[in-house]
This record gives sequence, structure tokens and C-alpha cells, in this order.
Amino acid sequence: MKLELRGVTKRFGSFTANDRISLTVEPGEIHALLGENGAGKSTLMNTIYGLYSPDEGEILLDEQPVSFNGPGDAVAAGIGMVHQHFMLIPVFTVTESVALGYEPTKTAGILDFAQARQKVLEISARFGFDVDPDARIEDLPVGAQQRVEIIKALSRDAKILILDEPTAVLTPQETDELIAIMRQLKEAGTSIVFITHKLREVRAIADRITVIRRGKVVGDAKPESTETELASLMVGREVSLTTEKAPADPGEISFSVKDLTVLDAADKVVLDDVSIDVHRGEILAIAGVDGNGQSELAEAILGTRTPVTGTITLDGQDLAALNVKQRLRAGLGFVPEDRSTDGVIAGFSITENYVLDMYDQTPYAAGPGNIALKPAAMREAAQTQAERFDVRMGTVDDPISSLSGGNQQKVVLAREMSRDLRLFVASQPTRGLDVGSIEFVHRTIIEERDKGTPCVIVSTELDEVLNLADRIAVMYRGRIVGIVPAGTSRDVLGLMMAGVPAEEAEKQAAEHHTVLAEADDIAEAEEEQQ
Repeated sequence: MKLELRGVTKRFGSFTANDRISLTVEPGEIHALLGENGAGKSTLMNTIYGLYSPDEGEILLDEQPVSFNGPGDAVAAGIGMVHQHFMLIPVFTVTESVALGYEPTKTAGILDFAQARQKVLEISARFGFDVDPDARIEDLPVGAQQRVEIIKALSRDAKILILDEPTAVLTPQETDELIAIMRQLKEAGTSIVFITHKLREVRAIADRITVIRRGKVVGDAKPESTETELASLMVGREVSLTTEKAPADPGEISFSVKDLTVLDAADKVVLDDVSIDVHRGEILAIAGVDGNGQSELAEAILGTRTPVTGTITLDGQDLAALNVKQRLRAGLGFVPEDRSTDGVIAGFSITENYVLDMYDQTPYAAGPGNIALKPAAMREAAQTQAERFDVRMGTVDDPISSLSGGNQQKVVLAREMSRDLRLFVASQPTRGLDVGSIEFVHRTIIEERDKGTPCVIVSTELDEVLNLADRIAVMYRGRIVGIVPAGTSRDVLGLMMAGVPAEEAEKQAAEHHTVLAEADDIAEAEEEQQ
């Protein structure tokens, strides 16, 4: 099925989110829509999907103009969409989630879950999704939940599949699996619109690339374009894809985790005797495949998980005796892994979210017990930080839900990094951000390090780990496999992320390179003989 947009414009009051956008997605094509956060990518796709109506322009399917009054019309026309934040109900099974809204029935209107279950099994088998139709959504890892969303779309005979930032919440391994799935869907004749800001993935999978900046199409690019060329086209200026930083000048150890063990709700060990030390003025990156205890370590530092053994100290102070609010007051800046659940309150304004953990402190409150709030001071501070962090918004009085995911992340970062910190901890600090924003966030974290603040960065992105870290701790199944210098190779880190101890990983990586070099020598010798 061919999708064509002609001069599509969408406004929200005086703000133009999409400005006369025209593009074509050919049948069986993977068409990447590349742009920074707030560029208008998701708004455009929501318009195609029937969530919004265009103010100007038209949408055509196979050369015929169409008009949708809602997602139901788009689905009926053969368009499916997997949103960045999955539209799944945690307590439902996979079968119930796929059937929801389009429930198959038997006689007398009785739900036919057997038919829905069979549909899940058929699609899962056809594309190798390996999804249990009887599993509860809340028990599935993020990658499997995304496959459920794709099954939902395919079960409704989607000929065009929109994937909105599909890798934003995936591990590198899950991303590779998704790319393989996209190739299978393409071979089966499905057209895919792939919305992203990740340059490496675009170059790996796209047939064509359209770049959007500030609501307008600014150009088309080929997958053969370099990452630097794509980044410059996306943000409108030259962008450095590597982080420039001076070598760390670490001081004394100021933050320590010793012999920390944490259990989950089922009394399963999720952190097993973990110990780390962080010096003043250094960045310790926690690397590892998602789900190996990194999240639990960050939560234990914040105080939302209680260890069964071990200690957590900051400048000699035992944090275990403090609740979350007291830890923040003690100088902890914390960026949570899931901004939408733990970082912001969707119904609050941008200003209110900016002062969430400071609203009862000077200069935002006055009077006995700081009970009198000062809205003007809050708005002024929020405006200043929004400009500093380049938050794309209307006004600071708008609900934070009106912002793109990446801009919400910037508000969280602005809030946590605008205070005097004694420790900065961030889980996936640039998840969902574009290259221009990542460059800024990395520079800001390095500036915090250079103030002498100990920083702990949890990231599943190896590029981020290698760009930021002064030292790298790798976690596997709740334990620290090893702590290595920042210059450690990807090969060694990859082996450590699979559970291989540091020394053995270095040995195996060296042997692997030797084998590859010998193979190259043999190939060259054979070419010379020929």
C-alpha cells in the first residue's frame, strides 16, 4: 500500500507543529522519519493514524484521498501504529491485549478468545516473535511488550506500520531483534514508517530517509550518508558525535556502596554483594544489558528499595537512615530510568514539574515552615532552566504532557542539575533524546563532574558509556563483573556484559583479534597467489 502526504499542516493554537509536510512511502518500503525532539515527527504520525485531523493538506492511500475520524478508521484502512509509550494494560494477557477493541465473537456475541489466541500464535510463529499468548503484560520485558504491540497491528491486517521511536526503551540486543523483525515485515510486503533520532539504526535499516526540523521537511537523505551528515541535517548545525572532555582529576572517595544485597518482591536476589566507590570529580558508568541489577542499584541509592545487607554512604553520612526526600535534601540529584512514571506528573505544568522536589524550599516558598508558595519565582526559574536546556515548548504554564518525551527528559535533567549537588545519579540520562540534545546533556554532566561532584551514570548505550565514563563498572546478574578504565574496548565490555570476568574478557578479546588478523593474512596471501 502506498502512503502519500501532500502539504499536511497541523496547528495547536498559535504553534505550528507540522508545516506543509509532503512525503511518500512506497509499498514494501522502510521509510525513516528523522528529526530531533519536538520536530513534529510524532504529531505527523498521530495525524496519519487519525488521532489528529490535519488543518490543511491531504492524506492519500493508493492515490485515493482519505479522511479519518479516529484511529478506528485508520486501522480499517490498513494503518497500524506502535506508540513510543506502549498502549497496553498491565494486568491483561497477551491475547486479551491483542483482542482489545476488536474482539472476535461467537454466536450470541460471546467473546471468542480461542480465535484471538490462535491469531497471536500464528503471527508469532510467522515472524519468530516467541510471545506466549497467555503471559501477562506486566510480566513481559519491554522488548516482548513491543512485539505484542506489533502483533496487535498485524492482527488487524496493517499494510502500513508506523513505529514511533521503537528503540527508545530497548536494549542493544532487543534493537537488533527489532531490526530483524522490520526486515521480515518488509519482505512480507508491509510498508514501515520508522520514526527515530538514532543515526546508526537509520543507516542500518532505512530504504529512504526524510529529515524534519521544527515542523518542516528540510531534506531527504540516503542511508549511505554519514552519521555526521545526518546529524547536521537534523539539527541545522555541525554536531560532534563524540564528547570532548579533559581527563578526570579525581579527589577523595566521597560516595561508597559496600556489600549491598537487595531482594525483589518474590525474595529473589537482584543485587548480590555489590560494592562501588566513586571519587569526587569522576564519572563512574554502570554498564550492562538491561535487567541485570542496574535499575535496582539506582533505586537503592535513591531509597525506593531497601537493602537486606550493606551500606550506602555519602561524605561519611549513612544514607540508609534517610528517606527519599531527606536524601535529595542531602544533595542527591537523581534522574530516574522511566521519566513518564517516575520523573514527571503528566497533569502538572512544566513549572510545577520543575519544582517537584524543591517547591517548599527558598526561593520558591516563604513564611513559617515555608508554607507560602511563590509562583512567580517558580515560573521565572522554570523559564530560565527551560532556555538553558533548550526545552521546546509553548509556555512554562503548559502541562508537561504537551511536551515530547525528549523535552520532558530535559525538564527532569534541568530540575535535578539546577541544585547544589554532592552526588549525581542518572539512569539512562539521554534515553529518547536526539543527537543535539545528547551532546548538550553529556557536556552538562561533564561540567558537573568538573565541579568536583561524584557522578554515577547507568546506561545500556555503549556509546554513551564510552563517551562519558572515567571508569566503567559492568554488571551481570546482579553482581559487579569488574571495574575497568574508560579506554576499555567494546569487545572486552561486550564479553563482560555476558558475564565474563574482566581479565578473562581481555584475554578472549585479544585471542579473537589474533584469529581475525591471521584470517586476513591468509586471505591476502591467497589473493596474491591468484
